[in-house]
Amino acid sequence: MKIAIAGAGIGGLASATLLARDGHQVTVFDQFDEARPVGSGLILQPVGLAALQIIGVLDETLALGAKITRLQGREVSRDRRVLDVSYGRDRHGLAIHRASLFHVLWQAAAQAGVQVIPASKVLGSALTAKGRDIMTTSGPYGPFDLLIDAMGVKSTLSPLKARPLPFGAVWGTVPWVAGRLPEDRLTQRYRRADQMAGILPIGRMPDDERPLTAVFWSLPNAALALWDKTDILGWKDELTRFWPDTAPFLEPIQHAQDMTVATYTHGTLKQPHADRLAFIGDAAHRTSPQLGQGANMALLDALALTQALYEYPMDQALPAYARMRRWHVRLYQTLSAAFTPQYQSASRMLPMLRDHLLAPLSFTPPVPRILSRLIAGDLIPPLAGQQFP
Repeated sequence: MKIAIAGAGIGGLASATLLARDGHQVTVFDQFDEARPVGSGLILQPVGLAALQIIGVLDETLALGAKITRLQGREVSRDRRVLDVSYGRDRHGLAIHRASLFHVLWQAAAQAGVQVIPASKVLGSALTAKGRDIMTTSGPYGPFDLLIDAMGVKSTLSPLKARPLPFGAVWGTVPWVAGRLPEDRLTQRYRRADQMAGILPIGRMPDDERPLTAVFWSLPNAALALWDKTDILGWKDELTRFWPDTAPFLEPIQHAQDMTVATYTHGTLKQPHADRLAFIGDAAHRTSPQLGQGANMALLDALALTQALYEYPMDQALPAYARMRRWHVRLYQTLSAAFTPQYQSASRMLPMLRDHLLAPLSFTPPVPRILSRLIAGDLIPPLAGQQFP
């Protein structure tokens, strides 16, 4: 088939590679003059790493990322442990800069023969007797047998009306400082739920051996809107008082523009497809990053859609794709909606519930094992009805 993919992000490039290897003629349209990633670090959970193994790029990804064996967080007022989740003896996550993951997937797509048309943001599409025509900023293209919307939260095609979440974060990428914090875990500090900071080792860039770190600080949306006017020295002093171990990591940050503002929304399409049109990743479902599943969900969507197109004719393939992903997406969307306000909100009651009830419960068997599988992404099968590594 002739397949168009809107967006050269994680889900778009993964889909392009898999579909091209299955023999389809794949064209990716991206808005940038040169396709490039946006953002800082992310965590690939075990399900995401399994997806990359299927795509055939796991070794290259592992070489650029930092293995994460544990997620830990403490409430600073009483130095109380409120988060401590291990992946278990034989599993781990992988923290990586988006640019590094993009590099690996971009190389794989190129090797698979995927055509990329830059400076061509998809603005709309029309269903005709011959397939899907698309309109882009560089002109019309088509017809295509299938259009895949992988444009993320700024999709011009997705009908998803997501609910804005009241808190977001600023993210920065800085050199790793050895000897201050563990190199194999995400470390966080909280004060109630309205203040949260995190340090995440994220490996290295493809052309540089120096290890990097993602630093993030939670803020309400009203403060994020004014971030470019922030007194950066005052902010660094505030964060250092909040968590002294961050001081050496903050030294390279000299301007507010050194940090990237991220806002979050929550919502899920009831039906992630239309006639010859499929939605994947954030175009189909959006949530906060609290469970670290965003990139993993996009990779799983790419696998499910590819498998459905391999097994079924077009009129059955897109409903099959939706069935494969429905319950996994619903479960993690529901749990994310439940967990996020405990760590990012103005609530006073939820942090108390977290610290005095949920945290002690989370350290009591068999709950730690359940939480490990939750974070790993396989609390239930990621692709319903399909064998998954």
